[in-house]
Amino acid sequence: MTEQRKISCIALDLDGTTLRDDKQISAENRRAIEAALAAGVKVVIASGRSLGALPPSVTEIAGIDYAITSNGAAVYRMKDGVCLRRIRLEQRAADEILRMTEGMRLGVETFLNGTSYASREYLEDPVAFGAMPYAVNYIRSTRQPVEDIRAFIREHHGELDGLDLITADEEKKQELQKRLSSAGLPVYITSSVKNRVETVAAEAGKAGGLKFLRELLGIPREETAAFGDGDNDIDMLEEAGIPIAMANASEACRAAAAYVTRSNQEDGVAWGIYEILGIPPRGAEKK
Repeated sequence: MTEQRKISCIALDLDGTTLRDDKQISAENRRAIEAALAAGVKVVIASGRSLGALPPSVTEIAGIDYAITSNGAAVYRMKDGVCLRRIRLEQRAADEILRMTEGMRLGVETFLNGTSYASREYLEDPVAFGAMPYAVNYIRSTRQPVEDIRAFIREHHGELDGLDLITADEEKKQELQKRLSSAGLPVYITSSVKNRVETVAAEAGKAGGLKFLRELLGIPREETAAFGDGDNDIDMLEEAGIPIAMANASEACRAAAAYVTRSNQEDGVAWGIYEILGIPPRGAEKK
């Protein structure tokens, strides 16, 4: 990126973007975020995580006032936890997803009022249901256990922020996405990592959350930058005037970006922020 433009808002995905693979934020990324905030830029969290699963190492950075959570299903004001926008998953959509996956060995997670839930059996051995080994500690520390997750979902009809399906079988994942997409359900179907199918209401998505905040704060699209790595970041990058993908991003995410920065393991967010704020040295590279 060589041209300098006014930046009023930066939206940051967390996993695979702002956070390293160990789910921690690097000191350099934190310094860059603090530099952006000190320059008067609104820094917004934009995650597939629920509110309760956001890492304190990020949410406690003074000046981060807003968070887009659950892939855009809910937008929160951080200082008091007030939900400014929530779009629930329709009852008929949740029912049909459960019906279509009945009898399949899948990890099932759901999100309700900022809290993540999963079955106790899944939490005892997430890898057996398709979770990646590196994510086990994160899953266990951020999900509330219930005995029967499918019964829990049915009990909370019309209240859910979203519903995720987990499988390590790539062929099964592709088939699930294809079946759900062709079912005509009022859902937005996406994926943040290769083993996860994520569903929220059709009107949700990170782009919807970002647009809502832009309009609330009076920030033009062209003054907004967004960083992401997964397919669930694509709509947000398309909503931003300056879309930036990580070097480790999915092929589709990279294609949606105007710029590519370093990987999440190499402080790519910091390099990108320094570049768009006009702070040397060089950061994201133009595609």
